Amino acid sequence: MSPLRRLGALLTALALTGCALAPSPQERRALADELAHQKGWQAESIAAEPFTLLAYRPLRVVPVETLTVYIEGDGLAWLDGSTPSPDPTPRQPLALKLALAHPGANAAYLARPCQFRGDAEAGRCSQAYWTNKRFAPEVIAASNSAVDVLKAQFGARHIQLVGYSGGGAVAALVAARRQDVSLLVTVAGNLDTQAWTRLMRISPLTGSLNPADARAQLAHIRQVHYSGEADQVVPPAMAEAFVAGFWNAPRPEIRVIKGYGHTCCWAENWTSLWNAIQ
Repeated sequence: MSPLRRLGALLTALALTGCALAPSPQERRALADELAHQKGWQAESIAAEPFTLLAYRPLRVVPVETLTVYIEGDGLAWLDGSTPSPDPTPRQPLALKLALAHPGANAAYLARPCQFRGDAEAGRCSQAYWTNKRFAPEVIAASNSAVDVLKAQFGARHIQLVGYSGGGAVAALVAARRQDVSLLVTVAGNLDTQAWTRLMRISPLTGSLNPADARAQLAHIRQVHYSGEADQVVPPAMAEAFVAGFWNAPRPEIRVIKGYGHTCCWAENWTSLWNAIQ
């Protein structure tokens, strides 16, 4: 079977499975592997205590001045409003799709703790790390360490961070720790977790950091925050409130895209959206 037909069959199987129950973590990982394979990318496990994080990057790495790292969203964190998922691996890895649509070969992808590796199933990853502690200090420290590894592999001097949904919070909190970030981009990003939990009427993310508390550390970084006009998961008002807290000019930029929701239609049009901010 050709690679394209294999990918099509896998997507169909996942769609059919999803009608009855969530695809297994192994099926979700297989989808990510196949998407990466189609673009000539490979998986890599990065030790970042206390986690091992999955990354994808081009098979052939060439030295670059600036590396763009895409950080995944929260994934399948909950099965419903009260039932945590047994494994947070995303059904559709949207940040990976964004990374694969990035123009050029100067990009890499970083999953969140407990995603894709089977750590949750094996009991090596606490459920708290995809529920209330999803943005815990140790999560941000591990993600930051993984960015260091990727930066060294590419021989880069500067980093651009792109985070989708909850990955936007991680990207912002990682950027606040670094001095080499030249651009922070979020897509449907959760940038004020306290305001978001109030809006969603869910329990506070006890044990997590809040990007809104890191505005002072982010003020020197160019920021572009994309929101979907129709997004009901992280509405544009969240980005607007986050940006309003920057008192000094220049403020971060907000781009609200008409007709877009939380998942639609970022990956399909990412290359043009990315080029629009360069």
